[in-house]
Amino acid sequence: MAPSISDIVPPVTDTINDLKLTATKQDNGPSYPFYYPYYDVNEKFPPTEVYEHTDPGAKADRAKPHLLTPEANISHLSPFLGTEISGVQISQLSEEGFDELALYAAERKVLIFRDQDFKDIGPDKQIEIAKRFGRIQRHPTSGNVKGYPEFHVVYRGTEHDRLKEVIPDDRITRTQWHSDVSYEKQPAGTTFFFVLDQPEVGGDTLFASTVEAYNRLSPEFKKRLEGLRAVHSAFEQAEASRRRGGVVRREPILTEHPLVRRHPVTGEKALYVNQGFTRRIVGFKAEESEYLLKFLFDHIAKGADFQIRARYKPGSVVVWDNRVTVHSATGDFDPGESLRRHAARLTPQAEVPTEA
Repeated sequence: MAPSISDIVPPVTDTINDLKLTATKQDNGPSYPFYYPYYDVNEKFPPTEVYEHTDPGAKADRAKPHLLTPEANISHLSPFLGTEISGVQISQLSEEGFDELALYAAERKVLIFRDQDFKDIGPDKQIEIAKRFGRIQRHPTSGNVKGYPEFHVVYRGTEHDRLKEVIPDDRITRTQWHSDVSYEKQPAGTTFFFVLDQPEVGGDTLFASTVEAYNRLSPEFKKRLEGLRAVHSAFEQAEASRRRGGVVRREPILTEHPLVRRHPVTGEKALYVNQGFTRRIVGFKAEESEYLLKFLFDHIAKGADFQIRARYKPGSVVVWDNRVTVHSATGDFDPGESLRRHAARLTPQAEVPTEA
């Protein structure tokens, strides 16, 4: 059995002030120790229940006056996805502003907000904001925050480097395109990722637009994909966690989703397959399924002209729509004594995917 994180790091106290949500570099530890990944092998979650989801972007003013105010500075990274935004504080948005944020994330796929106070407002406020976009998924195997299972913690340091465990050194590349928790009956929608520690160079995230990936296909090929469904699996993730003595808080499931899904607000169609969790196409023989999925995975992975590389620094908050994108971490830096990547994700679940 793997040791509890509380066995290998100093215990922290219970109040937000004492948890020191501001930087402390005296021991070369993380700037935000409160968000250090926590694992409790006795923590268990029940099966996820389906709920009625209404996307807040459906209520938004298309002009987005409460989000893209005169103070906002925007810079598009690609015609198809990715926009950097400064001059806007997510924590200060009105209800209308949050609705517009959902719409803009759906339209631009990935939004990178700079110089945010989000990391300093405390977990309760962070969760309150994310819950505006859907019920927050509690991850079955990742590190979370003690007392706050809503967080998915990303951490690479000398004492804890889960990326090397998940994608080991016998792989040529640690690139692994995926859409978060696509095995859920209601997978992720508008997603929040806030950066606490980040190396000056490296540790970026690759994003690809699966809307544009779909649009590049020929009309005849699109017709062949109509009506197809694919199986998404949580089993491999759970078994890998068990093998390394990690946690499995919820029993894994298999879920079928349309191979092509439609976004409920923008109406755009997107390929909904990913190398991380999509296992086979329903109704196809094994070789047929493998052949088609390999083509689609390669098509997305090689589509450099509909991809971006998102660069971060402490205080960056990334808001992206998991329904119309895939992404991959880049394992391109070696953690050192004072070199780490530390971030946390809040993952609201959206609607049950539909093709029509």
